[in-house]
Amino acid sequence: MHWIDPNCLQETRGTVTQFLLNPHGELDGFVLGKNKQVHFPPHMSRQVARHFSIGDQVKVRGVKPRSADIIAAVLLISSAGVAILDEGPHHVGGKHEKPHAERRPMEVMGEVKLSLYGPKGELRGALLTDGTSIRMPPHAAAELVGYLKPGAHIQVWGHGVKNKYGHTVEADDIAELVDADSVEAA
Repeated sequence: MHWIDPNCLQETRGTVTQFLLNPHGELDGFVLGKNKQVHFPPHMSRQVARHFSIGDQVKVRGVKPRSADIIAAVLLISSAGVAILDEGPHHVGGKHEKPHAERRPMEVMGEVKLSLYGPKGELRGALLTDGTSIRMPPHAAAELVGYLKPGAHIQVWGHGVKNKYGHTVEADDIAELVDADSVEAA
């Protein structure tokens, strides 16, 4: 997005409440307040980790896709005034290399707090109330919309990464959790 002038974009302000990780363990977004997703490309991960913390008041200038409540960031400004502009991966040493993260088999369950989207508004997963990010390719997410909506209770099996910024599971299988009490009442 290096070709977009960030000064012409609407500014959103808020408090960073959670970082979001991609399946390689890199930061690729955060949540502002209770439920505003901000996405940025993983080549900005190191800069964001260096200058942003949970609880910081930040400013974001970016693009909002038509189909999702997300901001695809072009410019991030930290509470200390550090500006991080998305100038593409070529500005951080050429092609962005995905880090080698030790991915382990994981099983998680919980309630969906927020649907997670890619920068063009494509559904890519969900954020559980315990802070776990569930990730999957857009084509798979499009078939599983009902499982990824806020309020859904799901169980997920896959491979994931956990680090000091959070944890994420790349879903292999997903199921809806059914409350035993509600089944008995039916």
